[in-house]
This record gives sequence, structure tokens and C-alpha cells, in this order.
Amino acid sequence: MGTELGNYKAVCSARSTDKDILKRAQDGGIVTQLFTFALEEGFIDGAIVSGPGEEPWRPRPFVAMCKEDLLKARGTKYNLSPNVSFIKEATRSFGLDKIGIVGTPCQMQAIRKGQLYPMGLRDVDDKIALAIGIFCMENFSYQSIVQLVEDHAGQKMESVKKMEIGKGKFWIYTDRGAVVQLPLKVTHKYEQPGCHVCLDYVANLADISTGSVGSPDGWSTVFARSTSGQTLWDKAVAAGCFEMKPIEQVKPGLELVSKLANEKINKNRKTLEERASFGVGKGLRSPYI
Repeated sequence: MGTELGNYKAVCSARSTDKDILKRAQDGGIVTQLFTFALEEGFIDGAIVSGPGEEPWRPRPFVAMCKEDLLKARGTKYNLSPNVSFIKEATRSFGLDKIGIVGTPCQMQAIRKGQLYPMGLRDVDDKIALAIGIFCMENFSYQSIVQLVEDHAGQKMESVKKMEIGKGKFWIYTDRGAVVQLPLKVTHKYEQPGCHVCLDYVANLADISTGSVGSPDGWSTVFARSTSGQTLWDKAVAAGCFEMKPIEQVKPGLELVSKLANEKINKNRKTLEERASFGVGKGLRSPYI
């Protein structure tokens, strides 16, 4: 595969072996299981995750210190949670020396920039022990999610138990068993404008990145990217935390991941070129390709 998938040491399809985690997991429960194992093994002493906020499906960052905390944060919320802004809080208020953090590709980029040029992360840049990235094509503001769920799908936000994007649709599942699908052509106008200049689909700069694309339903594709990420992953697999299959033995496989990553790059590169043509973002290029 080409550079659209970034550098990685290993890739596979996997899911958690913990039934509690899988019960309400988005797909394979990778992030929740990995953070649980990392906490138990002392690899990290807390994880910045996206937990429930004051409004339904509006996430807020909080520090998870145990499995019970992590279970409150499982599942994907398709709007922004400012996890990176919580790094200083995690070190100063919680006294953490080894932080785990999960985020989108742009958040992984912010973390690495902060470590390279720690003007805003002074004294805490070396405390990030584990960065887990999630695949992301685009994201939405909270108000956009409300409009999609309530105006387009005709559902109450508080009745939703899961949302996902896949197979060309935005899926909404409710507690009472309703399943509503919206074509992605409906959702496009609600996307965050900043997503249209991002050239990273698979969180190239994470220690470990994961997402559903490429794996069967209920499983996730996992890239171990850094040396520390691969070390943790190998230990978690050896401890029986995950079922694992070679990516070559599952469908749709890495080919689909590569296809979507390229689609994002090609589509958003056009936006960058358009901006450059009238002097905005001139000379801007991706650090990934």
C-alpha cells in the first residue's frame, strides 16, 4: 500500500475478548480494551477520553482512571470533543505522569506538533505515553448532529443509542429498536469546514490507530505505528485481551482502507489548491504524503 496509510509496523483485524466492553462498543472495542489493559499494566496512569456531557451525545473530555470510567466513554460521538485541551488539566489536577489520549487524526497532529514545539505544552509534552487515533473522514458540530438526528431522521437525541457512518450512509439506532439511515449526500453540508483541508484518514501520527473500515462487522482494523504502540499491542494480545485475524484473511480488507484514505486526500487536496489560488493556505502541504 502507498503512503496514504502512513508508516506502520503491523496491521490486523481485531476485537476485544471482554463481553462487557463489546456490549456497547462501536465496533471491536479496541480503544476501551487497550486503555483498560494499559491502566492495569501501569503503561499509563490515566486516559483522556470523550465522556457524556450535559446534553445527549455532546461529548466532554474527562480523565478515566479505571475500566468503569472507560465504559462510560465507549462508542463514537460524531462531534468534537476537545481532548487535547485537557492534557494540562490531566497532569496538574490529576497528577498524571503517563497519559493516554484518544482523538481524531487532526488531534493526533496537534499532539505531535505540541511535542515538537512545546510552546503551549511546556512541562507536559513528555507525559503523553499513549496516543490512540481513530479513522475519520469528517466530523460535525453538535448543532449539525441535532439537525441530522431530529430534523432529518425524526428521532429525539436522548433516544439514540448508537450512530455510525458506513456503507455510504449515516446510521442512527434508537433504544426502541428503530434504525434510520441517511444518505451521505444529506450529511455533507453539515460537515466541519476544517475537515475539508485534512489529508489524513487513518491517524498516521498515532501510536496505534483503529477504525471499522476494512474489517467485518463487530471487528476493527488496527495499525500499530510506533515502537511503543506495537509493544503495548503485542503485550495486550499475549494477555488474551483481543481476538485477532490477519488483515489479508478478512474482507473488505486493507484495499478499502487505502481506497477511502486516497479519496479523502484527493478530494481535500482540491480544496487546498482552490484556497491557494486566492492566497489562502498558499504552499500548505500535508506532512503525511
